[in-house]
Amino acid sequence: MSLDRVAADRGIAISSTRKHTSRWVILALQIFTFVFIVLVWEFGARLGYIDEFFFSKPTDIAALIYKWFATGFIWLHLGTTLLEAFLSFVIGTILGIIFGVALARIDLLCAVLDPYIRILNALPRVILAPIFLIWFGLGLTSKVALGISLTFFVVFFNTLQGVREVDNVILNNARMLQASDRQLMRYVYMPSAMSWILSSLHVSIGFALIGAVIGEYMGSTHGMGYLVAQAQGLFNTTGVFAGLIVTSTLVLAIDMGIIRLERYLLRWRPKH
Repeated sequence: MSLDRVAADRGIAISSTRKHTSRWVILALQIFTFVFIVLVWEFGARLGYIDEFFFSKPTDIAALIYKWFATGFIWLHLGTTLLEAFLSFVIGTILGIIFGVALARIDLLCAVLDPYIRILNALPRVILAPIFLIWFGLGLTSKVALGISLTFFVVFFNTLQGVREVDNVILNNARMLQASDRQLMRYVYMPSAMSWILSSLHVSIGFALIGAVIGEYMGSTHGMGYLVAQAQGLFNTTGVFAGLIVTSTLVLAIDMGIIRLERYLLRWRPKH
């Protein structure tokens, strides 16, 4: 074996080791940061530097969350919020992809609808919650409608940009090979837009849960937003933080699942 080959293999091994070590170092620093914040919060509250009425204590919040799960109290509320967020996410994503592809492919349609899309996107959609409650009532539909209004535009603009970013060389070669519109969509446009679409999902899943929680907060009989609203009405800071932490943890878990899905669907891309 030549010296160049040995040096190259050694360089690859060192690079892999550094990458592996870096990942564990980052994880350790993340855990350390979390533990440090929790300890400062806990001891600050116990020593009187942090007002428990406004900020509670991590141990009290953890105890309440444990009680919710141990007694099964939270499952109905968590399931309601998950269902609303799931429907908002799926419907908003599908509509965003369909309209994004359509407007990217049909220039006339894009030119006609462009000002209306910009107006709707500029509208603070959170203020639509009371309107949706009036239109659809306190049930599932109003929360899903609000969630769709939040997730749609994220997916739509990413899909629109992804389809427009198709490499003209690849597109022209496919047309030279007499690819049909269906084949162009399947083998050229969608693979090009897929990374854009998947990137938008990380944001849209959070927006879907935001829509569900805000809708429940405005008016509902079940859900995580309902729990937070009830706790706020009783000046129960521990309950408010517990609801927020459970919801945030849920978003983090779903986002990790989307990351795995993204890696699987984009496994054809070369790794950098």
